[in-house]
Amino acid sequence: MNAYGMARSFYEAYGIKPIVVGRAHLTATQNSRILHFRQVPNLKENFLEEMKKIAKEYRDQKLLLMGCGDDYVKLIIKNKPALEEHFTVPYIDEALMDRILLKENFYKICDQYQFSYPKTDTCTYETHENFEVKFNYPIIIKASNSVAYWACEFPGKKKVFLAQDEAEKDAILKAIYSSSYKDHLIIQEYIPGDDSYMRVLNAYVATDGKVKLMCLGNPILEEHTPEGIGSYAAIISTYDKELLDQVRYFLEDIGFTGIANFDMKYDERDGKYKLFEINLRNGRSSYYVTAAGYNLMQYVADDRMLHLEQECTYAQNEHLWTIIPNGVLFKYAENKELKAKARKLIQEGKSTNSLFYKEDMNWKRWIKLTLNSLNYYRKYKKYFNKKGLS
Repeated sequence: MNAYGMARSFYEAYGIKPIVVGRAHLTATQNSRILHFRQVPNLKENFLEEMKKIAKEYRDQKLLLMGCGDDYVKLIIKNKPALEEHFTVPYIDEALMDRILLKENFYKICDQYQFSYPKTDTCTYETHENFEVKFNYPIIIKASNSVAYWACEFPGKKKVFLAQDEAEKDAILKAIYSSSYKDHLIIQEYIPGDDSYMRVLNAYVATDGKVKLMCLGNPILEEHTPEGIGSYAAIISTYDKELLDQVRYFLEDIGFTGIANFDMKYDERDGKYKLFEINLRNGRSSYYVTAAGYNLMQYVADDRMLHLEQECTYAQNEHLWTIIPNGVLFKYAENKELKAKARKLIQEGKSTNSLFYKEDMNWKRWIKLTLNSLNYYRKYKKYFNKKGLS
């Protein structure tokens, strides 16, 4: 889904059909005329070799390499010196990546730059049977090692768990560690509020070290399937200058370049945004930025490939981005004010489903996307607000 949103952005900006390389050809990118898909089942194991093959095939052209998932971005960064012989690589180096992403470093950075964050602890396989939570319930439980976690299996598995009490916490920990997963778990306080209390922020920092684009999104509804909990399904772009100024100073001060993605939640108890994580890539829902009128991929390419001058822009347009049917959105979204705003934006023609692109529609693609879209009615009926083990 992220790959298609990125491909659509490039196609809208330049009429260029990107090469999308992945382990599997999923619905979002199938039957598309705006991209070239290349399936490589063992891509992660042979990443550098496969990238060199593509570079050799297109050796007479300038190539921009971007990752659509955390694992791929980490592979790009770890192999950056070798890749830069063939590609333009718009990512930071490994040392800065470790400074930002390692948990012990992340919270030091939050303290240094006055970012609030949820109370957090770590549970291990050795301590899970007697693990005591040091803050109030409910709590969030999630894997520290996402790669190892998605490779394991156990009944009731979810991307993220919400435990209401000690008994449910114990059951979740026991279920996870009864599987092949033996790495650490992140235990975090739950910030109260429905999906609309979340915020997502995408920023682009150019080669000169200056922020060129920042766009804040207010999710109305997240996905609620076991594998999709925490992924946004509908977002309205919004504006908060104080928050944008704070993030801009942080990015420029640490020497960041490229795309940064922030997930946070507004805590009405103290009126602060609680930062969950920083990603070194655009998120799955990041087409909301392009939909609002600020083509995120064009900012990258104009800077990195065309070397054009850019001014700093704080996005202020309001636009509704979604990947779900409107019927699902208005049935399950809980924030009445945002639902009213969403209806108004739809009526004004200011709404976009990033997968349903009229320039890239044929009957095969339309049928698959429509069936996939209608399936959300079943998913939300079955899984909405069920974030425990059962």
